[in-house]
Amino acid sequence: MSAVLTDLTDTPVRLKPALTHARASLTRTVQVCNELGEQSETQIPAERALTIYLDKKELVTLMTLGAEPEWLVLGFLRNQRLIDSVEQIESITVDWTIGEGETGEPGVAAVKTRPGAHITTQRSAERVVTTGCGQGSVFGDLMAHIDDIVLPEARITQGQLYALVNAIRVQESTYKSSGSVHGCALFQNDQMLMFVEDVGRHNAVDTIAGWMWMNDISGQDKVFYTTGRLTSEMVIKSAQMGVPIVVSRSGITQMGLDVAKRLGLCAIGRATNKRFLCFSAPERMVWQTSLAST
Repeated sequence: MSAVLTDLTDTPVRLKPALTHARASLTRTVQVCNELGEQSETQIPAERALTIYLDKKELVTLMTLGAEPEWLVLGFLRNQRLIDSVEQIESITVDWTIGEGETGEPGVAAVKTRPGAHITTQRSAERVVTTGCGQGSVFGDLMAHIDDIVLPEARITQGQLYALVNAIRVQESTYKSSGSVHGCALFQNDQMLMFVEDVGRHNAVDTIAGWMWMNDISGQDKVFYTTGRLTSEMVIKSAQMGVPIVVSRSGITQMGLDVAKRLGLCAIGRATNKRFLCFSAPERMVWQTSLAST
């Protein structure tokens, strides 16, 4: 079902899901002792469980910071191919009070689909497997759909890449205050459009994906940045967002590289200061090698 209305000017108006704004505290203060036995306080990431219910049927539990849980849920559903468009979702309601953000009972995200959306949890229950890094779950058939993805023509200059890396360096973050989290960002040229952190890089990219789909933002002239390694899943998720250039301060796996080459996606890794490695699609890079020594 495609939920589209028409306004008084006959312009199609796409129905978007109603979202709560259940942002949670990203860090928590704890008591610690240093190597000298001295007591002090420090900040740690406030990891919490969020169980997603799709039309009142339990789907999966994600471990998350809870920065933008509604966008996380929306991006998760899209990236895991449970929904085809955001218009299939009527509302996403997140309630942290059930578990009060503590270990034990998780918070709840209730997803309600629109009549005629034809989404069933049976499809997911048979194909979900757990994975690491706070990801929650992935579907084994993502690879079967990558040949349907056609990435737009886009390039990045070496100067833009350096500006992007510097923007991440000066960005205020939970990582700087408490560590133990991954960050992802979306750029247009050298302008940061969105930055999000979570306990797992998959949660962070799903949150950005949900924000993009909720706001009809195309990936055609965008660059995706992640602090985590570029695995096959991260590359596929970036491609599903329509983003043709991905940058990481970490490296890339063999399967991640194979998928990037297959898609014609430019994967840039080990990007710190003026150093980087372009692993695939170097034709998408506008080389300005003199900048590397300035």
